[in-house]
Amino acid sequence: MTPKILLVDDDVRSSTLLRRFLESEGFKVDYAVNGVEGLSLYAACHPDLVLLDINMPLMNGFEVAQRIRENDRRTVIFFLTDRTEKVDRLKGFALKGNDYIPKPFYPEELVAKINERFDSLLPHSETEYKLGDTVFRPNLSQITFRNETHSLSVRQSEILQLLAENKGMLVERETILNHVWGDNSYANSLALNVQITYLRRLIDDPAISILSIKKRGYILQCAP
Repeated sequence: MTPKILLVDDDVRSSTLLRRFLESEGFKVDYAVNGVEGLSLYAACHPDLVLLDINMPLMNGFEVAQRIRENDRRTVIFFLTDRTEKVDRLKGFALKGNDYIPKPFYPEELVAKINERFDSLLPHSETEYKLGDTVFRPNLSQITFRNETHSLSVRQSEILQLLAENKGMLVERETILNHVWGDNSYANSLALNVQITYLRRLIDDPAISILSIKKRGYILQCAP
């Protein structure tokens, strides 16, 4: 599974180099040059991981993290910063940051931390779901239909697995929101609508449909 990354750092030169390195490792990376732009991009692209500098104009990294955590407890946040004092580290973790990486760092180390973090979030058993003529492998965050494979984001994989485990039955919106995002806020409810739309686009199998039950939830249906 390859997480979507949002990099937020006002050091354009270093960020460009880091972005190129991460993309060469197969990651999809969006970039923002300050905290305000970063928060806007976060809302638009729904990343799996946010890499946050702290010292930035307009809105610093701590403020960005605080705004994210108001409605989202599941997006992974790494602070990348030259602020290495104990008080700053404690503040970063108090804001529910998942890691605090002092600058300078080797990009290979960052990639190792990213891979370790997301490997630990996924099931390690070789679970497979046969849905119509599609095979869904949550441990790889992949769906395969007629030898064509699509990669899913962490959230998409979690949503689809929850639906697959309850195939043919209604899964309440609140259940999905609490399982995937950690709470059922209005902002996360809108994000769920977006992710369901993405899933429908990724599923090519005509035997599979995700039905919306207004104001209640979703049903994954598979034709026999």
